[in-house]
Amino acid sequence: MINSLFIINSSGDVFMEKHWKSVIHKSICDYFFEEQGKAGSPEDVPPVIATPHHYLLNIYRNQLYFVAVVTTEVPPLFVIEFLHRIFDTFEDYFTECSETTLKEHFVIVYELLDEMLDNGFPLAVESNILKELIRPPNFLRTITDTVTGKNTGVSATLPTGQLSNVPWRRTGVKYTNNEAYFDVIEEIDAIIDKQGNTVIAEVQGYIDCLIKLSGMPDLTLSFINPRLLDDISFHPCVRYKRWESEKVLSFVPPDGNFRLISYHIGANNMVAVPLYIRHNIQYREGSGGRFEVTIGPKQTMGKVVENISLEVPFPKSVLNLTLTPSQGKYTFDPVGKILTWDVGRMDPTKLPSIKGNISLQSGHPIPESNPTINMNFSISQMAISGIKVNRLDMYGEKYKPFKGVKYMTRAGKFQFRT
Repeated sequence: MINSLFIINSSGDVFMEKHWKSVIHKSICDYFFEEQGKAGSPEDVPPVIATPHHYLLNIYRNQLYFVAVVTTEVPPLFVIEFLHRIFDTFEDYFTECSETTLKEHFVIVYELLDEMLDNGFPLAVESNILKELIRPPNFLRTITDTVTGKNTGVSATLPTGQLSNVPWRRTGVKYTNNEAYFDVIEEIDAIIDKQGNTVIAEVQGYIDCLIKLSGMPDLTLSFINPRLLDDISFHPCVRYKRWESEKVLSFVPPDGNFRLISYHIGANNMVAVPLYIRHNIQYREGSGGRFEVTIGPKQTMGKVVENISLEVPFPKSVLNLTLTPSQGKYTFDPVGKILTWDVGRMDPTKLPSIKGNISLQSGHPIPESNPTINMNFSISQMAISGIKVNRLDMYGEKYKPFKGVKYMTRAGKFQFRT
């Protein structure tokens, strides 16, 4: 399975490595650096790189590359999913996963990697189990360990759930306030053409849970329109046969935070695009041009659109931009030639717009094509696919928990062609 793991920062330094079988020299990463040099942006590095004797599988998150080295044929998605799980675990333990925090908690990182993989095969990947084995760092214990020279962060006993048939949940959980929260989060990826028609629109969705329930509750979550869900990935706690027959999620939940399901709604379903853009970008002979963009709501179901921002990469021949936004503020990076406009919250009665002049370098030919506009936004209390939770029932325990569901739609890769 996984032979070695290398963690590489944005400067190209291998600052951490872990080997589960034989040691592979970090010079193997030269194949990765070669592909990285060919890629236009960090996200464009191929996820699977074949070398004469190994395969390199990588992910890029928070300006870090996690590169796994495998020596035999393995399902690549299995390894990539596991790399994401490693990143999420670090984020869960240290609140953020960056080069600084990983170096700061070097010992805990290696302890976690030892528990998560055994001889290169995944072993303990559930957050609950790992936190019973290796306690998350806190300030007081760090001081105590430094003074005494002992490591009190590692448990001497096996987690209670490890030997049960519900390994993701520890036994004897007790809370004074019993509560269950579900966040239905959807990211919409879309490409809109020059005329405003949708070329492609897809939704990546997931349901994140925070469960604080005493004992061993058995939950059932039902939807008003479960047929909308397609291409679903389930947490191991979900009873798959029950979903197949009744389209109901039945499960004994892990304790704390976890992702219940993730799903994909493809382009063959009608996905609504919540915003539109009116644009006018022209380059004139000489050394100038005109830039005008207006944003408006399209299908927001009356909800407020927040955290709107636009990013426009311009060609190298553009010298500067002199713009006037009706709302928010803009910045232009003269080196990277990227315009960023932070709009903020949209007022439907007064549509945000930005207009002004483009300055071109003299002697350069007029750019052949207009730039693409990348957009970010978020809409609270709305799932763009139309999915809705119907009810949550609990069996096996006598108390009544507090239940809450929150919806959120945000932009994934949302692009307008001009």
